[in-house]
Amino acid sequence: MGRTTDAERWPRPAVVGIVNVTPDSFSDGGTYASADDAAEVARRMLAEGAAFVDVGGESTRPGADPVDVDEELSRVLPVLDRLRGRRVSIDTSRAEVARQALALGAELVNDVTALRRDPELAGVVADSGASLCLVHMQGEPRTMQEAPRYDDVVSQVSAFLEERLSHAVDAGIDEERICLDPGFGFGKTPEQNLALVRRIDELVALGRPVMVGISRKWTLARIVLGPDARVGTDAASVGAAVAAFDRGATLFRVHDVRSHVEALAVAAAVERGAMER
Repeated sequence: MGRTTDAERWPRPAVVGIVNVTPDSFSDGGTYASADDAAEVARRMLAEGAAFVDVGGESTRPGADPVDVDEELSRVLPVLDRLRGRRVSIDTSRAEVARQALALGAELVNDVTALRRDPELAGVVADSGASLCLVHMQGEPRTMQEAPRYDDVVSQVSAFLEERLSHAVDAGIDEERICLDPGFGFGKTPEQNLALVRRIDELVALGRPVMVGISRKWTLARIVLGPDARVGTDAASVGAAVAAFDRGATLFRVHDVRSHVEALAVAAAVERGAMER
């Protein structure tokens, strides 16, 4: 049997549904009253065309405090248990959470610290044969939006992701199972986030699929709702996703799956010059 290609593992465009099982995430914190509710929403996202859903139990919004590992596990495991047999990723930076999530069928570990928080996480991913998303974040969630500074945000994010990609491969993780995320809003100003979208082709040039997680972010709120707004609209999110797709991005981590699936299907048809999906 031949190796799975990027196009087979992550067809472009691939929409990823966000399922935050947290009380304090910036857009959907506290949305789900129970694991049953969260799993029902995840199943709906998959039915609407999500390639997979990303389940997280620790908020990474600006200013968020960390939770302990037992609390994170208590939030995500019941949801993952109800989603056995479905395509799921786990949004975590902890080895123990990843280990138990992968045992319940998660296929990808989405780590906002890019293997910097828990030294055991790389081994868990390597041993399992799971996929991995490496995310750029300047600082940590509690402090990352306190005056982030870069000489050239795109060049510095690109260099960081290239170094973390090399680190992951050296730790035994198959390069073909790794995707990269510039970390929109994770220690960036609105202007820096827009620069990352505009020049995302420079990250695509690293040779790995790029994930875009700008859905409902503050940058979009500022553009369409004004300087005091904090949560962007779904229409603005779709616009940003299409702009990123046009520049080569592959994966799109979103709250509103259906609108992104439909808009990106049209963008992909225009790019191909053909109607087939």
